Amino acid sequence: MVGLNSRAYALLLSVSVVALATAPAAAQTATGHASSPSQTQVKRDRAARAAQLAAPATNPRDAYAQAAGSTQSLDAITVVATKNEEKAVDALAPASAITLQQIQQFPPNRLQDVFVATPGVSFQDRGDEPSTSINIRGLQDFGRVAVVVDGARQNYQRSGHGAQGSFFLDPELIGGIDVVRGPSANIYGSGAIGGVVSFRTKDIDDVVRAGERWGVDLSGSYGSNNARGLGSVFGGVRVDPSVDVFGGAVYRTQGNYKDGAGTEIGNTGNDLAAGLLKFTVRPADGHEVKIGGIFQDFNYDVGQFNRGPVLTAAQRALYQGSSVYGTNLRNYTGTLSWKYSRPDDTWFDWNINLYGNRTTSDQTKTYHYSTSGAGYCGAGNYGNNISGCIGDQRGYNLDTIGIDAHNTSRFEYGNWRTAVTYGVDAFNDKVTTWDNRGNSNVTTPGGERTVSGGFIQVKNNYAQWLEVIGAARYDHYELNSQSTTASGSRLSPKVTLGLTPIAGFTPYVAYAEGYRAPSITETLISGAHVTGGGPALFTCGDGSTGLFCLIPNAGLRPEVGKNKEVGINLKYDGIFAASDSFRGKINAFRNDVDNYIELVGSAPQVSQLGPAFGLYSKYYQYQNIPRARIEGVEVETNYDAGTWFVGVNAAVIRGTNPDTGLGLASIPARKVVTTGGLRLLDRQLTIAAQWASYAANTNLPAGYLPGTSYDLVNLNVAYRPTPDVTLNFSIDNLLNNYYRPYAIPGSSTDGTSQNDILFSSPGPGVVYKGGIKVHFGGA
Repeated sequence: MVGLNSRAYALLLSVSVVALATAPAAAQTATGHASSPSQTQVKRDRAARAAQLAAPATNPRDAYAQAAGSTQSLDAITVVATKNEEKAVDALAPASAITLQQIQQFPPNRLQDVFVATPGVSFQDRGDEPSTSINIRGLQDFGRVAVVVDGARQNYQRSGHGAQGSFFLDPELIGGIDVVRGPSANIYGSGAIGGVVSFRTKDIDDVVRAGERWGVDLSGSYGSNNARGLGSVFGGVRVDPSVDVFGGAVYRTQGNYKDGAGTEIGNTGNDLAAGLLKFTVRPADGHEVKIGGIFQDFNYDVGQFNRGPVLTAAQRALYQGSSVYGTNLRNYTGTLSWKYSRPDDTWFDWNINLYGNRTTSDQTKTYHYSTSGAGYCGAGNYGNNISGCIGDQRGYNLDTIGIDAHNTSRFEYGNWRTAVTYGVDAFNDKVTTWDNRGNSNVTTPGGERTVSGGFIQVKNNYAQWLEVIGAARYDHYELNSQSTTASGSRLSPKVTLGLTPIAGFTPYVAYAEGYRAPSITETLISGAHVTGGGPALFTCGDGSTGLFCLIPNAGLRPEVGKNKEVGINLKYDGIFAASDSFRGKINAFRNDVDNYIELVGSAPQVSQLGPAFGLYSKYYQYQNIPRARIEGVEVETNYDAGTWFVGVNAAVIRGTNPDTGLGLASIPARKVVTTGGLRLLDRQLTIAAQWASYAANTNLPAGYLPGTSYDLVNLNVAYRPTPDVTLNFSIDNLLNNYYRPYAIPGSSTDGTSQNDILFSSPGPGVVYKGGIKVHFGGA
């Protein structure tokens, strides 16, 4: 691991900023307008709720309630589906909201733990890399799922044997998450044919309570399997009603964990130092300007020691090429937003967000196993032609800048309420890669891409029983490198119809299209995939030799998702008791993706080694296949009786190439998740349990090793002896089950599994954790 001195100073600086903050301001939150009879009243309710935060909690029970927050996550406000504030349960879309209270209910080790109960969402993460690769409804990689953090796009991509798109965000920084599955949120941004995941980092209302002028939360935890440590501090001050200052710092560390079979997974230890700072000013009535910054510094070793068989020449070559890289990855995100909203102004309700995001990865080779051949890194030998030799360096850098601006104008005529939302967005990606001896700059080429678009949406409500949404989005992209240019554009429609024949029961139907431009790598990748130690099979057009030749494709066409959806929203209060509630969303969908982009191999042929060594594909190229079809059913339900609660969430998804009948490798396992718990001692004690059952997808292309079917049981006990102190104890993977969550690709040479993925994909076995959170605050 890299030394922590410089990052320790950064942490101390962040803590000092928090500690020096001392004075007041009024918080500002918003309520949805979907169920309100008046657009003007909606804005008045929003302002009234903001004013309520100034009222102190004088009753201890009220203080407990404030600390606990809402018990129904589907009642949380979301804006992702329509860019209009509405409760997730009211959205006529497959939308989910994950609140801070949900995140803390089962303290996460990494980001994927937060989404266990979210239907249709899965992950393809490696244990030896702390990045996150989100899959929604079987779509992932190259921006098919739009990921935004505080409004900033996260577009990092590096080619390898695993997921082809990832981002870095520690769960301790998060204050809330909005998810929309499928292209229903096409107005939110370009490329999101799989869906949108919008992360909100913690802000002042997550720490400073109603009636307080300042507040600080200190948290710490420690866990087994292996030495899992976490410490964080977040704090803010309301300087006056027009100025807020908020900041925080996080340190997380762990050693190599063991899977459920007792095998230590190499290089799964890592450490992180992170901080954030936000400054909010309200210069005039209705105006809010926020400046935010996030910094994350990850240090880890990525790569696996090859424990696989050595029965064939290809397997022996892989064994000779085992490599490990010491990695320092830094992520910087800066945002500047300007919001305007006033109860008496129905013409303007705008949000303008400027952002910049940089992800930089510096790697140094620290280990290489080889004894002979081209992979041998001994004296006088040039070294491994994929990754070089020990001490060699390589790096990747992505700079993204962007803007997202939209406004909503509202009108009323009799029982009709109309909200017209219109806006523009654009981002520019610039990729730079370097490798002083290997070929990682071939598999992840540099280049520049600009994607832009504009949209208009009309949302009509009649009385309380009819909602009709119509929208259209125009997308345009341009991609450039030293040798290639490409561009394209398209208009994508969306229409939704919802009825509420009886209170609490809202069925809806929707059709939406999404448009994803080809990525830099898909279009520009070119050159030989070199051997890494074994013999070369082919000579490519540029004279380079390797296992196969990667061919660029400037004619690659964008993907178009065409999604059909039917759903039911359920919302009932006072069912069996005055204070109980039930929330549910059930939906079925079919997403037909035209021009789906896949890496396609040419017909196998005899290599330069001769016919005795078999047949292999000489060329690989990203190509459009006519279409892919993904369909499924998702269920999200929760019943809360106050003293106890239970929820059942599920997703069953199937994906195929209709022309061949072959399954898609990215389709996740079927899952059913049951979450339940008790609130005792006047809600001072909460006992929660979660059982997640997964059935592996076995309809896969040839050469893939399916993931495992498995069950995960998690427990958590949280006790709040005072309103300001919370103690928690949790057990993850109580049954200590072994599991590999996703399918593993085969080797290009002999079809056996890619060993670095096979040995890094198992999740951790049982983990015991204990923690404490202490709140300080005052008026």
